[in-house]
Amino acid sequence: MPLVTPKNESILPEDLQSKIQFFKGPLGVVPNSILTMAYHPNIAKAFTALNVAVMECHGEVSGELKRLIGYMTSATSGCKYCQAHSALGSKRFGATDERFSEIWNFRDSDKFSEAEKAAFEFAIAASSVPNAVDQAISERLHKHWSDEDIVEITGVIALFGYLNRWNDSMGTTLENLPAKTGKELLSCHGWDTGKHRG
Repeated sequence: MPLVTPKNESILPEDLQSKIQFFKGPLGVVPNSILTMAYHPNIAKAFTALNVAVMECHGEVSGELKRLIGYMTSATSGCKYCQAHSALGSKRFGATDERFSEIWNFRDSDKFSEAEKAAFEFAIAASSVPNAVDQAISERLHKHWSDEDIVEITGVIALFGYLNRWNDSMGTTLENLPAKTGKELLSCHGWDTGKHRG
């Protein structure tokens, strides 16, 4: 049961309805998290603008990798809602079943580059409480990524950190499409919808 029932998209102000259509591209749906933020339209607008800015790709960090980093962040934080969303997003941005199935074996997998592995280690450390980013992780990240790329990677981790807190606290109801993806890709790792079932 969600803490706050998401608003119906059809009753939102037109300018907000227009802005949040962005999410249908990467996810196929407008997330219930955004429809909950819509109780305060400026929060929903600001978050949408931040999401657009963070998920744009300007350097070497691909859209697929950003969503895999989002998954690592969400799994570390324990947010099942965001795990399903980031799994769906990563698939829509080109993650193969093979790559996704190897995500938690990334350290020993040949499906990921050393640069990707460094980004995943950073995501896990940055998402941990307390934060576990240390000199070794920092040096490894700098070995493979420019400062601009590190800012993009950190932006993804911080964005999902916000979403992880929002959705776990709100008990946001998981939509059908990400729920289906979660069952297909994550159930083998013990994932279920938990507090996010409809």
